[in-house]
Amino acid sequence: MADDGPDLTAAVAALRRGDLVVYPTETVYGLGVNALDAAAVGRVFDAKGRPREKPVSMALPAVEAVAEYTRPSDRELAFCERFLPGPVTVLLERTDRVPDVLVAGGDRVGVRVPDHDLSRALARRVGPVTATSANRSGEPSARRVDDVDPAIRERAVVVDTGETPGGESTVVDPAAGEIHRRGPLADEIEAWLRSHPA
Repeated sequence: MADDGPDLTAAVAALRRGDLVVYPTETVYGLGVNALDAAAVGRVFDAKGRPREKPVSMALPAVEAVAEYTRPSDRELAFCERFLPGPVTVLLERTDRVPDVLVAGGDRVGVRVPDHDLSRALARRVGPVTATSANRSGEPSARRVDDVDPAIRERAVVVDTGETPGGESTVVDPAAGEIHRRGPLADEIEAWLRSHPA
């Protein structure tokens, strides 16, 4: 989709300016900014009405990029290589490149490599992009652009590719061997964690 899908010029320009982009993923529509730009990340929290103490994840273009922004152990890297790209958010120790605002001052960041060509194309062209659903905090996630709150749509460049499959990513902390939110692949992830003890 990166080459023969929608033209991403406006979305890439918006991300480079620190502006908001609504973009499709393999689950729901996401709300993206440059995840390394603290001021831009602040705009995501404001647009969503999301409390600043609730961290936001970031999307990367490929598993190979994980070690550029986090400090994964060999086991955590093996986990990423097994389950990414896919609808999985992996909690990893962050480096100083990741701004405090993204992770609510914590030491771990949620990392996604979406199983969606367009999502990865954006991250490939601008670097890590915030990976949070394009909805007001507490409201249902949007599978169609029309379902995105008009107040968010008006502030963002929108990349509309039609309806997305829906659902939420599975959130995993491989170091602790814990699944924080069950979603796709949760049973396989559980089995992997059992067979690869820390």
